[in-house]
Amino acid sequence: MEDKKIKAYALKNALTHKGNSNQGAVISALFNEGLKKQDIKKYIEKITKIIQEVNSLSLEEQKKEFEKLENIVSKREIRQGLPELPDVPKSGVIMRFPPSPSGRLHIGHIRTATLSFLYVKKYGGIFYIRLEDTNPETIDPSAYKTIKQELKWLFGDSFKLMIQSKRMALYYKYAEKLIKKNAAYVCTCSGDKFREYAKKQKNCPCRKSSIKENLLRWKKMLDKKGFKQGEAVLRFKSHEGMKHKNPAMRDFPLARINTTPHPLQKNKYRVWPLMNLSVTVDDIETKMTHIIRGKDHRDNAERQKMIYKVLGKKYPWAFFIGKYKFKNIDVSKRKIKAGIESGKYSGWDDPELVTVAALKKKYKPEVFWKFTEKMGLTEVDKTLDKKEFFKMLDDFNRE
Repeated sequence: MEDKKIKAYALKNALTHKGNSNQGAVISALFNEGLKKQDIKKYIEKITKIIQEVNSLSLEEQKKEFEKLENIVSKREIRQGLPELPDVPKSGVIMRFPPSPSGRLHIGHIRTATLSFLYVKKYGGIFYIRLEDTNPETIDPSAYKTIKQELKWLFGDSFKLMIQSKRMALYYKYAEKLIKKNAAYVCTCSGDKFREYAKKQKNCPCRKSSIKENLLRWKKMLDKKGFKQGEAVLRFKSHEGMKHKNPAMRDFPLARINTTPHPLQKNKYRVWPLMNLSVTVDDIETKMTHIIRGKDHRDNAERQKMIYKVLGKKYPWAFFIGKYKFKNIDVSKRKIKAGIESGKYSGWDDPELVTVAALKKKYKPEVFWKFTEKMGLTEVDKTLDKKEFFKMLDDFNRE
């Protein structure tokens, strides 16, 4: 795929969207020029770079550049809206949005959730909201109610709610299954010692333990009279062991002992799954077909693929979206909480914030559906000025 052709379509798309080229729309247009789906990975870096260069130009510069390349662009219009998903079953898609009940939702959550919602709306299927609450220390008890209310405002009754802490028996079942497949082991090394092994690309001695020994150790993790917090961790036995080129893949942890009382389960459980175990189990059990998540989860996706492979399952199609970077707006839960405590903000619904609590007071849910569709399915990070962001929402609101 020629650079000039990519640039031409990026410029054309930018000129129809106030100077901002949408990666998904450009790729969709390039399909009409011979780009094959199986070649997207080959060209994605080049496409992303060219789109970033185009978006850095002023509108006037984009017009001048497009005039030079206009003759190589097909007269067929670039398709508007979100790009088609690959391999969509006749029964529709199964997708999910997995917030942690650690605080209130904001525009970043809205974007990720709405992308999946719109695709389920488009193709039919099931949209799951999955509250990932298996870390007792980070949970805000009030968030269970507020998240459900905020998502109900955004999507109505178009989702099925799941709460991970109510599915513990299932995670234990899969943990034991992985041990029996010799794909997981209980490690009793200290954190510092294991990190030393990983750094030297040397296998932990616990890796040699037999399946029988690991099952006994697993039971000892579950037993209140057994291992104490910090004394044992269930680890995945990575295919390449400690030799894996990516340190993040080297026998990563699956479950650990945490005796902090849980807001819902109190002291019922002492062994809690880490996200790569619980997420994999839930995605398999709900037959997830397509996953949209942030770029910061690339390593987690690779870990989860390893678990899928051991269990003989096909990993879902996945797309990693770029981040919204806001100018002059706090989106960090920590910063917002501090701002509320200091009096900078009147609360989570302060009009200066981009939390759902604040935005729902001024806009209708459909505004965010349109906003998400306009921003598109793209790996490119997007920087939004506060004034620009609210003007966009106001324009959609008038429509």
